[in-house]
Amino acid sequence: MLTNPRSIFGVHSVAPYDRMTGKFKGILKVLGGSSLAISGETVDLYGGSFKYPWAVEDSTITAELSMRFSQYEDFLFELFLGRAPTANVAQSSGDVSTIANVNGTSVVSATTGIASVAALSGSESNLKFGKYVVVAVSANTIDVYSSSDVDFTRGSDGEFANDLLKVNASPLTIPDTSGTVDLATFGLQFTGGSGTIAMTIGETAEFHVQPINTKSMEVVIGGSTDTYPEFGAVVYAQKRSNGEMLEIDCYRCKAIGMPINFEQNAWSEAEVTAKVFYDSEKNGVMKIRHVSPTSVN
Repeated sequence: MLTNPRSIFGVHSVAPYDRMTGKFKGILKVLGGSSLAISGETVDLYGGSFKYPWAVEDSTITAELSMRFSQYEDFLFELFLGRAPTANVAQSSGDVSTIANVNGTSVVSATTGIASVAALSGSESNLKFGKYVVVAVSANTIDVYSSSDVDFTRGSDGEFANDLLKVNASPLTIPDTSGTVDLATFGLQFTGGSGTIAMTIGETAEFHVQPINTKSMEVVIGGSTDTYPEFGAVVYAQKRSNGEMLEIDCYRCKAIGMPINFEQNAWSEAEVTAKVFYDSEKNGVMKIRHVSPTSVN
């Protein structure tokens, strides 16, 4: 009597790990699929007028682990894009980054420009996620622009004043001698420099805003010192109804690049393919385990 064939159904998870310590980086559970492709090449010997090869010998073998997922954890940026994100703790009052000059040097100045921008006390709930640009429209007045209206309904509703993404109806006057001016709808307060304000018309500065949150992260991709570490990965098929389970431990993996897709009314899905290669300490490329438990639980 023949035994039941060994079959694989579905995908359950992929868990990358640090090859030096063995510690897991995290887990991919929102998977659209994962596949391990092992393909080899042969070298054929042809000669004379004969149409078929006289001999065939083995050549190189390639192993690739493909992962298709719809989650973007911090460890994925480290493994596939070369830089570990900075994870921030909860910001109970939101966050306004330090304002910095972009074009020219007069807009941000401790004495004659904007000394700082911060969350307006009591209006932190109005802070709206985005990148903001400040433009000097006179020696002591500014216009403020926002990169998107994606968060404009937070707190007091915001709106664009024109097609250039300005968010203040009238220019804001930056007071002399450390005075303040508010953009309350956006939860922002600008503090002037300690002297007489004297900005140059047309010069600009920028800052970033995060609303009150439970967590956040940020990462700069493409630095000159970024590295793409090797990692191991343990892949699991979906547990079958009869209890059968299959595991593949890929000892050495390396991947460079990760798409971040934006589609209309659709969850973002990325597909990354990692090379799987030889580990001399384990004398192998991967280990496959299958088990048929006596109980399905």
